[in-house]
Parts: sequence; C-alpha cells; structure tokens
Amino acid sequence: MHTHTPPVFSVQRLNLRFMVAVGLNTLLVIAQITYAYRAHSVSLLSDALHNLGDVLGLVIAWISQILLSRHTSERYSYGYKKSTILAALVNALLPLLTVGVLLYEAVMKLLYPESMHEMQVVLLASIGIVINGGTALLFLKGKEKDINLKASFQHLAWDALISLGVVAGALFVYFTGYQWVDAMIAFIVSGIIVVGSWKLLRQAVDLSLGAVPHGINHNAVRDYLLQISGVTEIHDLHIWGVSTRETALTAHLVMPQGFLVDADYQRINQALAQRFNIQHVTLQPEQGWQHYPCAQAKAC
Repeated sequence: MHTHTPPVFSVQRLNLRFMVAVGLNTLLVIAQITYAYRAHSVSLLSDALHNLGDVLGLVIAWISQILLSRHTSERYSYGYKKSTILAALVNALLPLLTVGVLLYEAVMKLLYPESMHEMQVVLLASIGIVINGGTALLFLKGKEKDINLKASFQHLAWDALISLGVVAGALFVYFTGYQWVDAMIAFIVSGIIVVGSWKLLRQAVDLSLGAVPHGINHNAVRDYLLQISGVTEIHDLHIWGVSTRETALTAHLVMPQGFLVDADYQRINQALAQRFNIQHVTLQPEQGWQHYPCAQAKAC
C-alpha cells in the first residue's frame, strides 16, 4: 500500500521572497560591477561576481520551485519535482565558475596595482551588507527542509559577510595605503566560495544519484520497520529524494503470521514522516514462503 503526506509550503509567499531577493540583488550587482571598475577595486568586483552567481542561482531555484507545484502527468508521474535537485546541482556549480575570474583579477591587481577609491568601495559594500543580510532572512524559514532554500540562505548570508570583509579591507587600505590588501581579499573570497560550495555540491550530487538524503539514518529507518508487530525480515529497502524537500521509501516486509490493515499503514506513515521526514511510503508485505520467493530478497 502507498501513502504519502506532502509538506505544506505557501507558493505565493515563496514566489514573493524570490521576487524581492532577485530584484534587489540584481540592482546591487549592476551597481557593484560599475563602481568596481570606477574605483579600481578587485575586492568589490569579487563581491559583485559572487552576487551575480547568487542571483543566477536564485533564478534557477525560483524556476524549480514553480515546476515543483506543477501537476503530475502520465509521462511525469512525480511531476517536475526532480527539477529542484537539478537546480541544487547548478546552484552549487555556479559560484565555482566565478573563482577563475576572481583569481585572474586578483593576480592582475598584484602585477599592475592601481590606487582604489576606498570610500566608494565602502559605500557599495555597505549597501551589499544590508541587501544580502536582509534577503537572506527571507529564506531562513524552511531552509532545513529544502536544500535549495538552504543554498539561497547560505549564499546570501555569505555575501553579507564577504561584503563586510570588503568594507574592512577598503578601510585598511584607506588608512595604510597598502593596495595589495585589495587583491588579498579577492583571494580570501575565492577560498570562501570553494569551501562554501563544496558541501552543497556533495549533497546535490548525492540526491541526483538517488542516495539516502542527508539527515536520514538508513539503519534507524530499518530498525523502526523491524519493530512493527509481525515483521521478521526486511529487504528491498530504498530511500531516496523525490525532490529537495520530499523523500520516498519502498520496502518489502516479511510477515509470516500477519498482515497490515489501513490503520497500520496510517500509523507507520505518520511515524516515518515525523521521525525521519519521509513523505512517500510504499510497503509490500510478504509471507516469505519458499515456494514463492521474492526476486529481490537477495538482490536488495
């Protein structure tokens, strides 16, 4: 029997969050790139390029959330829920693409130093702190249940911290005159991007390969199913992400002397949802007779 308990998200509110975040950060990126070249600041440019990658990531995550709400069809029995996993994968890769540009600009700044206009950098980076920090809060709710929302929150929060570092660096250059500090900040930002994107990339790859989602203990789920009255053995147990916010489970339960009724399925489904955040559950009871062996008993 198959049962599922879909999570409840407000599509309208989520769309509004993405609309505000994309709009404000797009304006910020345009302003930062423009003034980065005017102010001869590679650190501000690094902040702008990181913000640009995050804007593209927000747009991709937004599109995936829209596809998530589309109805299923005969061809797409799960709808377009897997698109959120593809979006998470792209979201993890996009920031890494900016690292090469940042490193090149930083090296050029060291080889051919130009005096930066520190106060322009301080002003634009300070605006970045406010916008990135404020829009990050839009994705605070729900980030633990959706890797795309978590990625959006993390990227924007990191951007706020990076902008703070750019402000500190510009002020340091203003008071000391050490222009090389501007390039050093760009190198630090590149390192932050690589480290921050690695964990997200690993989780996205795992989801795309059908691995057990992070945060779900396969053995703990198996132990729970074995505790069901009448169950003596379990095989063909699979747990995978239907989307970045929904998880599915299938299993064969060997029950020689018993069977499950609707009330049992409901209780099991609620327990799996509450304890393990598993929403789509399909269980196949078997009596385990040797004359009618299950083909998957030894395979899985």
